[in-house]
Amino acid sequence: MKKEEKTNVMRVLEQKKVVYKSYTYTPDAAMSGEEIAELLGEDPAKVFKTLVTQGKSGQYYVFVVPVREELDLKKAAKAAGEKAVSMIRQKELLPLTGYVHGGCSPVGMKKQFPTFIHESAKEHETMFVSAGRVGFQVELSPEELARVAGCSFADIV
Repeated sequence: MKKEEKTNVMRVLEQKKVVYKSYTYTPDAAMSGEEIAELLGEDPAKVFKTLVTQGKSGQYYVFVVPVREELDLKKAAKAAGEKAVSMIRQKELLPLTGYVHGGCSPVGMKKQFPTFIHESAKEHETMFVSAGRVGFQVELSPEELARVAGCSFADIV
């Protein structure tokens, strides 16, 4: 087995003294979150995707939701205190966050945006999020993710 590559997310977690486990897999460009959960041998309810939106005010928001769920834009706007939010275009993701589609993590973005984790994460001892690169995931407690990424828990699906 090759020496583990460290992503920026892993470095941030280590710097903040967060206990985590990292996982790698060979990505397929068309791979869904559910397929990633299956590859990890995990319940899809514990594997989360990171979505970036922009509110009517122009402010950006990050939402972390289970891979099987869809972000409810009305609930997301309410959580963010906005009239409305909409998904950003895929081409805006890298310049805004430093992450590519499929490798976006709520940890270590170029700039810290208000971030919300779906409240179902609290039902699990640990959860999975992208480690900031396609093919890399980290497992950590929802509370630690909330602490490190400055997240709130909300009903957003």
